[in-house]
Amino acid sequence: MCPPEHFDVQYAINVWMDPARPVDRDLAYRQWRDLRDVYERLGHRVRVLDPLPGLPDMVFAANGSFVVGDHALGARFRELVREPEAPAHRSWLENAGVTVHAPTAVNEGEGDFAWAGTRILAGAGFRSDPAAHADLEATFGVPVVPLELVDPRFYHLDTALAVLDATTIAYYPPAFAPHSRELLAEMYPDAVVATEQDALVLGLNAVSDGRHVVLAEQARDLAGAVAAVGFEPVPVDVSELLKAGGGVKCATLELHRPAPAIIPASTTDEEHP
Repeated sequence: MCPPEHFDVQYAINVWMDPARPVDRDLAYRQWRDLRDVYERLGHRVRVLDPLPGLPDMVFAANGSFVVGDHALGARFRELVREPEAPAHRSWLENAGVTVHAPTAVNEGEGDFAWAGTRILAGAGFRSDPAAHADLEATFGVPVVPLELVDPRFYHLDTALAVLDATTIAYYPPAFAPHSRELLAEMYPDAVVATEQDALVLGLNAVSDGRHVVLAEQARDLAGAVAAVGFEPVPVDVSELLKAGGGVKCATLELHRPAPAIIPASTTDEEHP
């Protein structure tokens, strides 16, 4: 995670952002701190990336890379205003013992890539280039499932879909092109389907550890739906980050542990960040 010390809306690179709308940075920081505290209370270790001046979106740490075990695919941002974030993520990960692979195509890390146990769900349409899917396959050696986003309100995959565990997702079908909706319905017939109301508060911009689902407290129906299928919803308020089109997941880069079958022979548990 990266503290929102420099959080602001100074430009508009997605439909949520309005530079004329005031931002309460103190409130954003309190909400971010509350989110961090929730993770720690649930037993997770939170590592912090130092924020850099002049990078108001750096709080959205999920976009800086995609990490599985001790390998990562570095980010290559579509928007030049965010490009300086990529070297900061790369340096942090390398210092943590992670091998960072350079991207050949535009990708925005976990914004568009979701780890689903033994495969990667990969979004494209607004930010990440479909050509980045080849980078994923080359880096991690697992199947990559391409998904096309079609609604600009859901410009990243993590605004329209959340992986709850290796076999369960929650998503908002209208955010996807018809062929992607059909594919998701086939792959996840028991998926949790979010309402438009909950999607529009970025309720799907959530983080699950396989039991607890940390999500926007405004997504009340979604919280009930995930509880109904056996997960424990953990509501938090990150509404100030929503002014820049971000939420729980955007503020969280997960350091995934791979399934044993795909851990490189040289990798041990102790080497994982």
